[in-house]
Amino acid sequence: MVMAGRLRYPKFLLLLLTFVVAYAIFSGRDISLVQEFIFGLGYAGSFLSGMLYSYGFTAGPATALLLIMAKQQNIFISALVAGIGSLFTDLVIFKLIRHSFMDEVRRLYRERLVAAIRGRTPGGIKKYMLPVIAAVIIASPLPDEIGVSMLAMSTHRTRTFCLVSYLLNTAGIFVILLTGNAF
Repeated sequence: MVMAGRLRYPKFLLLLLTFVVAYAIFSGRDISLVQEFIFGLGYAGSFLSGMLYSYGFTAGPATALLLIMAKQQNIFISALVAGIGSLFTDLVIFKLIRHSFMDEVRRLYRERLVAAIRGRTPGGIKKYMLPVIAAVIIASPLPDEIGVSMLAMSTHRTRTFCLVSYLLNTAGIFVILLTGNAF
């Protein structure tokens, strides 16, 4: 990561540092006040939970909030609204990655390990592998930053990204709400 006295990937290091700081802030904290505040907002709370769902260190608490909200709201409306919140966060991440991180993404793409994986992957699979892996990550409660970064590298159209992000996040959130409603 350090090359001749300077960092090779300073933006990725900064992003990693924000994850560490967020973890330090949220780990072991009582978030009942946040929970009450979000529930009091109704569907706006769903929107906020959707926004939190997309960010790695708030995905866990957001999933918990969505599971609990499932008993209090219409899960179809809540999923649609939370999906919009999630799309908003993903779009911010997408724009940040596309415009601020692309130099480091290109540099990382040329690293030996990544180049070796690219070289050994058949062409037909290579075209679809990155978007499919990104889609699975975005639909799950895993940190969207990873999936969004993959999509930012594989698609050039913001409109396509928005459609894919919204549908995948809404589907993932709907499954969480359905689960919360069932228990």
